[in-house]
Amino acid sequence: MQQDAHEFLNYLLNTIADILQEERKQEKQNGRLPNGSIDNENNNSTPDSTWVHEIFQGTLTNETRCLTCETVSSKDEDFLDLSVDVEQNTSITHCLRGFSNTETLCSEYKYYCEECRSKQEAHKRMKVKKLPMILALHLKRFKYMDQLHRYTKLSYRVVFPLELRLFNTSGDATNPDRMYDLVAVVVHCGSGPNRGHYIAIVKSHDFWLLFDDDIVEVSC
Repeated sequence: MQQDAHEFLNYLLNTIADILQEERKQEKQNGRLPNGSIDNENNNSTPDSTWVHEIFQGTLTNETRCLTCETVSSKDEDFLDLSVDVEQNTSITHCLRGFSNTETLCSEYKYYCEECRSKQEAHKRMKVKKLPMILALHLKRFKYMDQLHRYTKLSYRVVFPLELRLFNTSGDATNPDRMYDLVAVVVHCGSGPNRGHYIAIVKSHDFWLLFDDDIVEVSC
């Protein structure tokens, strides 16, 4: 399968963050105290936050409600981008709504409830707890089709607004009313996941620029 732009974005951001964290770690090690020990603050095993995290990182909260005792448990998970499923004739808003739809855990997928001390049916839902400064959305257009035994591209039309406000936020979300302005789109050109190439459309002041390999032109 062709290496896609989403994989590259994740690789780039994570690699930059790793390099910055390693540099900061080396700086701390070089700042040892006279007796050869390191102060408690510098001995923190938690990786330092970098500008990559400050700009792109948000937090999801995974809420699970036991349908027997009604106990709600939550688990936070950091993200650098949100990957959402696409459907035919849909919109970004609809995709995000599907991302946060309530899922019922039943049969062999029952949830182990700590209060009940047994597996129970439950409702599971993902919500955004911390909104990132810059929101990167990934539309999952490459899907594995069981009947074809291969990946295929979903060339569905997806409507996206120039302004976007997330509604699928948790009750304790920070900046829940943050408005996002569309500034760039990466588009895969090709009929399938194993061929084609990518172009980028980027907003610069009041113009949209089309980047196609080494060709840059104003987009209509």
